Amino acid sequence: MAAEQKLIDAVSDRHDAHYQPYGWHHWPDHPWMAYQFRRALGETQEGGGAVSECFQAASRMIPGDKDSWRIEWLRVAERNDERGDREEKAGHIETAKACWLRAADYYRQAEFWLEGTDPRRLEIFTKMENCSKKWGKWLTPAMEEVEIPYLDGKMYGYFLKSPTSADPSPVLICFGGLDSIKDEMWFMSARGPYQRGISVLMIDGPGQGGTLRRHGINTQVDYETPVGVMIDWLLERGDIDPDRIGVCGSSLGGFYAARAASYEKRIAAAISHGAVWDVNALWGKAGESHGLADHIKWVFGADDMAGALEKGEPFKLEGHIDKISCPYLICHGGSDVLSVQQAKQVYDYAKENGVDVTLEMIQVEETGAEHCQHDNPSIGQEKMSDWLADRFGLDQKRPYAT
Repeated sequence: MAAEQKLIDAVSDRHDAHYQPYGWHHWPDHPWMAYQFRRALGETQEGGGAVSECFQAASRMIPGDKDSWRIEWLRVAERNDERGDREEKAGHIETAKACWLRAADYYRQAEFWLEGTDPRRLEIFTKMENCSKKWGKWLTPAMEEVEIPYLDGKMYGYFLKSPTSADPSPVLICFGGLDSIKDEMWFMSARGPYQRGISVLMIDGPGQGGTLRRHGINTQVDYETPVGVMIDWLLERGDIDPDRIGVCGSSLGGFYAARAASYEKRIAAAISHGAVWDVNALWGKAGESHGLADHIKWVFGADDMAGALEKGEPFKLEGHIDKISCPYLICHGGSDVLSVQQAKQVYDYAKENGVDVTLEMIQVEETGAEHCQHDNPSIGQEKMSDWLADRFGLDQKRPYAT
């Protein structure tokens, strides 16, 4: 099969900010930074910011300059963080929660381009976590902080018991991929299930978030192993329905979720929020010039891209996802800047091997056609959450019945 031309690498004939099929393209000459800004902008509608604040921050940045990116996102993050603290003291809890939720996502943006070994990265990351925790303590029931021992460290997460769920509760394990973390899952995949009566465990697995930053635990191909440990923790609680455990992985997490569902048979439903057939093919042949090269090397524990590609060689789904025995959803953008072809490869292979697989390819006209629906994350949440609620037999009319 011929190599796929990735939209992220396409040369634009326009250098001004403009709209593309995959969403707002703020800096055409800096496509990877424009991609991250598109992500921040989209998450505003899920509570992860304000449109005006995002554009305000961007207007003060030097295009392509990673340090100005950090400085300007920190400015709006700290402003919201501090305001949230003040509003809490004044008894304005809903306002405080909204401020902290915005601040958490702004902190996520601020630390993004820093080197993994830069001490400022963990410092900003911890500020982000603190905002998530301040927000979560005012939920009903309150969010629980989670630390699950794994290898020589811990997997860090948040457990949110859905207020509309009866015991034992169905649950969805939500994790990100190469660059998405537990604190971002609320904006990408967790809010929808939570509101429909499904509890959620938002967690950093190997190669992600606090697990990578604090313990240096790199990613691993057999993601069924850490997911199995996550399920063990959930079942030890005593309030989880063992027959309704779902898993959703976003971006590279789409590979992790599919791989986990292939071998961890306690998973009752699986979602690839962005499907990945072959991880190395996703990176292409850009090598050290890849827009996320530093992050790829950090996550895989490699000194250079050649080493990362060597470690990434077994990250393929062929020969594995034919073993998925639960319902499996692929939710993918029809104008995904990283790959559309890979989602089709995953779907075709699963279908040919008798898997109960559904492909939800979100088209340009709907919006949400970007990678992981970064241009409109709400539509991705809606499609994934309703599919999962249907598979778990939830009556969404029940909370509204008189």
